[in-house]
Amino acid sequence: MLDTIEKQQNFGLRFMFKRKYPFYLTLCAIAKNEGRYLQEWIEYHKMLGVEKFFIYDNDSADNTREILQPYIDTNLVEYCYFPGKKMQLKAYANCVRKHKRHTKYLGFLDIDEFIVPIKHKTISDYLKSLGRFSGVQINWLVYGSGGAKKREKGFVIERFKDHSLPDHKLNRHIKVILNPRLILRFFSAHRPVIFGRYIDSNGNITKKSFWDRTPVSNQIRINHYAIKSYEEFLEKRSRGRARFNKKRGLDYFDNYDLNDIRNDSIMDKYVVELKKRIK
Repeated sequence: MLDTIEKQQNFGLRFMFKRKYPFYLTLCAIAKNEGRYLQEWIEYHKMLGVEKFFIYDNDSADNTREILQPYIDTNLVEYCYFPGKKMQLKAYANCVRKHKRHTKYLGFLDIDEFIVPIKHKTISDYLKSLGRFSGVQINWLVYGSGGAKKREKGFVIERFKDHSLPDHKLNRHIKVILNPRLILRFFSAHRPVIFGRYIDSNGNITKKSFWDRTPVSNQIRINHYAIKSYEEFLEKRSRGRARFNKKRGLDYFDNYDLNDIRNDSIMDKYVVELKKRIK
């Protein structure tokens, strides 16, 4: 009896992996008053293989809808107005319910996070190199302010080039790209519970919690521009948090202002292309 059940489960998994979906890779994000950053974030990830964006607007009072409208009109973005407190995990769960049959792989990111493939041209190329997988965990690389006090002109990935040491403890944090049909529940924005096993970004099955592992970033990483300039950090603090009612403390800036490696040029090639796409 157990052998029969196991065979049925394995057949079901093989069917899910072989089935054709409208999109190979999509991203889901919840945003509040981050309109000035959305175009860069969308165009960057589109350039690297993301085919569709599911944006949940958590009651923005800025120009978020105006910035997104051209992308909504071309069906690159699906927009969902999603007001309320502590709505991040609810937005993710809503996205999975609505779109799990529309995309082979779905990633969950914040607007200050940029996925950076190191050894592949696109994120999609990297994912295809992994073969069949249930979910992959990708580590942060935290970027500091570089001493910037005020918000200046230019793209985020252009203005901030100083970052933490790769093995810093904050870089143990991960975000995931996964098969959305295998998600069982959300208890964290970083790692949903899935049917199956996660791999790290080198393709190894994870045997420890991400918090107990050394960060891995030689294949792919997530540049996390958590604070940007001090002015922008204060704006971020005033927006509140997507998962908690309590605002970030001012010590958050000091904890994330990590500038150990200076002037990393890895993003320069993307800046050149973004300037062609965004006038």
